Amino acid sequence: MYNYVYVAKNDWKPIKEELIEIISKVQDILRNKFTFQYTFVGSSSRNMITCDYSQNKGYDFDVNINVNDDEEDYNAKEIRELLLNAFNKVVLDYGYDYAENSTKVITIKVKDYENSRILHSCDFCIVNDYIDNNDNKCQEYIRYNKNTNTYVWCKSLMPMWEVNEKADELKRQNYWNIVRDEYLENKNKNTNKDKKSISIYKETINNCYAKYI
Repeated sequence: MYNYVYVAKNDWKPIKEELIEIISKVQDILRNKFTFQYTFVGSSSRNMITCDYSQNKGYDFDVNINVNDDEEDYNAKEIRELLLNAFNKVVLDYGYDYAENSTKVITIKVKDYENSRILHSCDFCIVNDYIDNNDNKCQEYIRYNKNTNTYVWCKSLMPMWEVNEKADELKRQNYWNIVRDEYLENKNKNTNKDKKSISIYKETINNCYAKYI
């Protein structure tokens, strides 16, 4: 069991503002190649940032990056690597380590090496929203296979816009305090150390929606 609590807004707000500065500089670097929009998603979009201060992972943010490349001038590998390289040109000036390239996301972290702790981090997922042949709204993301060093677009099983619609309905029907309590409980009882906060948030919203709506 963990001991996650909600982080005070005064603590995480300056970090979020700093992340926005970083993203803005990345946009400037890539402007001649492509533009992109970004959205804070999951718990970091709902003032539900958590931290277990007895652990060494700090707290995290999740951001979706939606690249404007309607002409498909760049493939999945090029988009991911251009963004990775652009972040690496910016983040060191803000105290972050070089960006990590994991399966679903690009991650930046601020580390306290003296105490072997991660202070805070941010995961960037590169997504594309589209309409399929049946006129259904869908989302895909760039997935990296480390073993083969390949990048492909994969369909999201539960896109964030769908999660947000369910979250908004739960809030409208006054179940949000229950959502907050359940999210914290789910984080504290999670036994998969590799499971991201965004996944726990999605599961919490989905479970609460199924129970109460």
